[in-house]
Amino acid sequence: MKATIISLLLLLPILGFAQDLRLENASFEDEPQDATMPQRWHSCKKGSTPDILPGFWGVYLEPYDGETYVGLITRPDGSYEVIGQKLVEPMKGMECYSFTMQLAHSKSYVNYNIPIRLRIYGGKDFCNKSQLLAESKAISNTDWETVKFEVFPKEDYNYLILEAFYAKSIYTPYPGNILIDDISVFKKCPRAELENMPKSVSTF
Repeated sequence: MKATIISLLLLLPILGFAQDLRLENASFEDEPQDATMPQRWHSCKKGSTPDILPGFWGVYLEPYDGETYVGLITRPDGSYEVIGQKLVEPMKGMECYSFTMQLAHSKSYVNYNIPIRLRIYGGKDFCNKSQLLAESKAISNTDWETVKFEVFPKEDYNYLILEAFYAKSIYTPYPGNILIDDISVFKKCPRAELENMPKSVSTF
């Protein structure tokens, strides 16, 4: 009996838990600094200088999880910030994943004060935006909001990329900000959700 229990415990990761994907430093923990990349994350665009908050540029919202979070901006010259990381295990193609993150907006971020949205990409190589997996609405809430995403990668992707971008309803580049904290584990979608999952970008 004891051997049977041990065998079952060894099988548990294969039966389900091993399918979950975890990001490294998913709550962007680091020393608060401006124009600094959080540990385990890297810049994916020239001029991507995210801020580890709170405490800079007039942003003092308390973290949702841990001690810090990240702030990304868009600029009126058409540039915007993009960060990413290599996944410990790749997202599998033709599989549905469900995850959440905390998103907020700061009314005071120097002069980058207009709500913007977040775009999420999967990539095969370093900072390669192979597929737009999901995007948020323009985030205007000034306290943390739990946002759920369901994504359906068409292929295996080794990288996750987070991109600050302008609201859909505004066609001229502008100065905006978005705050991000506490990205959850990526879990396989329940079978019923998978069967109804559209084979395109997920939004909410």
